[in-house]
Amino acid sequence: MPNQQEGDRVARGFPHRDTVGASLTALYRRLSPDGVHRYPASVPAADVALGDDEDLHLGTQRVARALVRHLRLPEARMVVSFRPMEYAAAVELTAGPEYFVELNDRFRSRRRDIGAALAHEITHVLLHRLGLGFPGTADNEILTDVVTTYLGAGWLLLDAFRQDGVESQKLGYLTPEEFGYVLAKRAEVFGEDPSPWFTSAVAYEAWVRGRAEAGRERAAPPLAGAGWAERRRYGWERRRGRAAAGAPYAFEGGAPATGVSFPCPVCRQRLRVPAGRTLRARCGVCRTVLECAG
Repeated sequence: MPNQQEGDRVARGFPHRDTVGASLTALYRRLSPDGVHRYPASVPAADVALGDDEDLHLGTQRVARALVRHLRLPEARMVVSFRPMEYAAAVELTAGPEYFVELNDRFRSRRRDIGAALAHEITHVLLHRLGLGFPGTADNEILTDVVTTYLGAGWLLLDAFRQDGVESQKLGYLTPEEFGYVLAKRAEVFGEDPSPWFTSAVAYEAWVRGRAEAGRERAAPPLAGAGWAERRRYGWERRRGRAAAGAPYAFEGGAPATGVSFPCPVCRQRLRVPAGRTLRARCGVCRTVLECAG
């Protein structure tokens, strides 16, 4: 996992949008909706926090065990050590039953972020056991961040983002806003409000921006929750049979269009429905029922 600190430029916004969407689809396809719903609650802050007077190594092992339990990893024993290294953390993926996680020595004095570093690495173990991965290293790391967050442990990675007069730090491969976006996707499905969990002001701001982006996807045509202006533009484009550049939907079947495709707002699987009709569509991947209007 990368470690961006003082002097490093932190990428912002949503540059990995396509890979994030593909990661959500892949997660639902691999686990099934029932499997995803086995993670109804995010990991509690108390379970992954180290006290100032707690033994570093025993406390780190305790946090690792809590994350193993949260991610429902069977018979996975984490052996955690600290050493000087370029990256924030690394994990040795083997057949098990023991997995070796190395943390950057700086976490000895930054205990509050040990849970975040472990969450990413232990999710690597989960994906390894599931046989879920993408071909490229960068895309695979984004997948790991997305799964960590969507299964309830990635809020730790977002909260580890800090930029103030005391320190500057970011963990993970997603931008802060992308972490907030995936966290918002999870919050919509499970009815969680992660706002009280943030100790970092800039992390909270990134969560708010990510939540707004997720909300826009929930209110994009042809979904019934679209606003008046969006519906009017969508209707005009449907009659022409051609969507504007950057539109979240695409038309099929001439002018006026007889069909429209768009990504599921939950899992990002591409759906196709008749255009110009009010109907309910059921996503075949996450089973979400969507109200469509035209």
